[in-house]
Amino acid sequence: MTNLTVILALIDAVLCCGLAVAVLRLRPLSWSQWSFIGGMLALGAESALNALSVRAGSPEEIIHWQRLRLLAAAFFPGFWLIFSLCYSRGNYREFLHRWRPTWIGAFVIPAGIALSFGDQAIYSVVRSPAGSGWVLVMGWPGKALNLADLLGAVLVLMNLERTFRASVGTMRWRIKYLMLGLAVLFGTKIYLTSQALLYSAIQLPLVTVSSAAAFVACLLIALSLFRSRLSDVDIYPSHAVLRYSMTALLAGSYLLAVGVLAKVVAVWGGNASLPIEALLVLAGVVGVTILVLSDRVRQKTRRFVSRHFRRPLYDYRKVWLTFTERTTSLMDEIDFCRAVAKLVAENFEVLSATVWLVDQDKDKLAFAASTALSESNASDLANSLDNIHDMIQAMRAHPHPVDIDLARETWVETLKQCNPEYFHKGGGRVCVPLVSGGEVVGLITLGDRVSGASFSTEDLDLLKCIGDQVAASLRNINLSQRLVQAKEMEAFQTMSAFFVHDLKNTASTLSLMFQNMSRHFQDPAFQEDAVRGLSKSVTHLNNLINELTLLRQGLEIKPLDSDLNQVVAAALVGLDDTADFPFVKNLSPLPRIPLDPAQMQKVVTNLVINAKEAAAPHGEIRVETSRRNGWVILSVADDGCGMSSEFIRRSLFRPFQSTKKKGLGIGMFHSKMIVDAHRGRIEVESKKGKGTTFRVWLPVPDSNA
Repeated sequence: MTNLTVILALIDAVLCCGLAVAVLRLRPLSWSQWSFIGGMLALGAESALNALSVRAGSPEEIIHWQRLRLLAAAFFPGFWLIFSLCYSRGNYREFLHRWRPTWIGAFVIPAGIALSFGDQAIYSVVRSPAGSGWVLVMGWPGKALNLADLLGAVLVLMNLERTFRASVGTMRWRIKYLMLGLAVLFGTKIYLTSQALLYSAIQLPLVTVSSAAAFVACLLIALSLFRSRLSDVDIYPSHAVLRYSMTALLAGSYLLAVGVLAKVVAVWGGNASLPIEALLVLAGVVGVTILVLSDRVRQKTRRFVSRHFRRPLYDYRKVWLTFTERTTSLMDEIDFCRAVAKLVAENFEVLSATVWLVDQDKDKLAFAASTALSESNASDLANSLDNIHDMIQAMRAHPHPVDIDLARETWVETLKQCNPEYFHKGGGRVCVPLVSGGEVVGLITLGDRVSGASFSTEDLDLLKCIGDQVAASLRNINLSQRLVQAKEMEAFQTMSAFFVHDLKNTASTLSLMFQNMSRHFQDPAFQEDAVRGLSKSVTHLNNLINELTLLRQGLEIKPLDSDLNQVVAAALVGLDDTADFPFVKNLSPLPRIPLDPAQMQKVVTNLVINAKEAAAPHGEIRVETSRRNGWVILSVADDGCGMSSEFIRRSLFRPFQSTKKKGLGIGMFHSKMIVDAHRGRIEVESKKGKGTTFRVWLPVPDSNA
């Protein structure tokens, strides 16, 4: 058994180095390929050092080689975590940025522990109680390194699971065996590290299990490299956390089986063939997983059920509900097309499903989404198509699915270029035009169907129905985007008119001043008027800049338990001293509520300034606070001219509509934003000639109500 373990571990080391060299020969190398090379070299070094540990003749040699193995394993989590974040992900830069502290820590922490405290990782070697081999007792650095390996394996499996679930069609066919090989490798890593942490010791006989798992993983990875050469495909997994994991279930099933097997063997007095039995369990789990992931097996199972239980080939209600759930909330063309490509590939069991959009202005096809083509390959295909006018005209005249291989029209050659074959026996290729309102907005090409099955009439009817719905949805998305752009342009034009009007008035005032300056410059009265005019113009320009700043900056609320009366009193300091009419303040006792004092003072200031400028001559401003039914209320009232209900409804809280009355416009708009952020509301009560009352309602938490 010892010789078998040594041979298997050395074979693993050779295979790992061979796979790393094979990927190193590829050009250009991406993040995923560099991290794969680093991960395989670390795995190869670990396997070689395991072989040397098993062959060691003394406890001192075993400790020496195992300490070096832990050093090599310290680089394992970092390389493979980066690989799991990058491999086959079109948006891998987003994941690298979001996970940056994690993958940096996966490199720095284990490597730092191994380099600084490696001599304390293992401090003794003893014989196992059953006499089946050596047991290495670990110190705290060894436990920490095994914990880092365990956590890294879990994170890697989670990310690989996320990528695999987001893949479909040819993309899944390319990456399936690599994912499965890494699942075997890291599932075994979880088992071994958990055993080491559980017993605070490394059991040297379990090296056989590790070597067997690495051997199986290398074979599966080699098969995947033969299929795809580790080429990246553009998969866009969600950032959402996984709710369930098939990979974790399979790894858990294997670990449970091996754990139960180990307990049974221990009860019966031990068994030297335990590693071989564990290997057989592992091989069985891998075989079952391959069958479960096989598109051909799933298709045959589905047809068996349909044939023998007289079930329709498609559950149209389920198909339509799934389509609606996945696409209704998507308002971006590319995200919508990705969902459509994945849905079509799953329902029609095709490995290659590609969605193309028609660029009417350039008379070209634009790549949207695919289960087979990467974005770079699709761009090359699109650029090679010089003129698609004839194809578009033919689709507009006959908006039905087209069998690309059987059609004989000249424009079909363009479709064949859009949908290259990956399998010689992949069945017929079909194109579904996306026509809405008499315009061709895009097309879907399908090919490489599982088992080379042809498309039936039922398939084509469902494709036509899906194509019409996709075309209508794409048209609605496009119209919605145009509407948003129009609204943005309208808002920009309104804002521009507002500021241009104010700047024009200021410029006219300054221009008139400069015209009179040559004749009246020596006049002291003119000098006084000129200084006053310049000061007023500068103040006005600063106010405009401040109003723009309010729109540019995001509103940030920092709530603190505060007394609204204190906030009101602080805001009124200085305001009541400058007024030429009295302030009437009636501040009732209030409970403390969570609010941002600085932001709420701005609200009080805006309301008081508005009341001050609207108040009648020799009038008064009333500022009151009260409490009612779980709310605290701030009221600011004036006895001025009042406002019409139409003005309140249409213009009061709009940033660029209230241009004639100071204190409204952007200031009131900003006040409403602050109150809304506090989960409150503003009420306005006003009648022409009878003044205006603003009431700010803020909720009181249940604990204080």
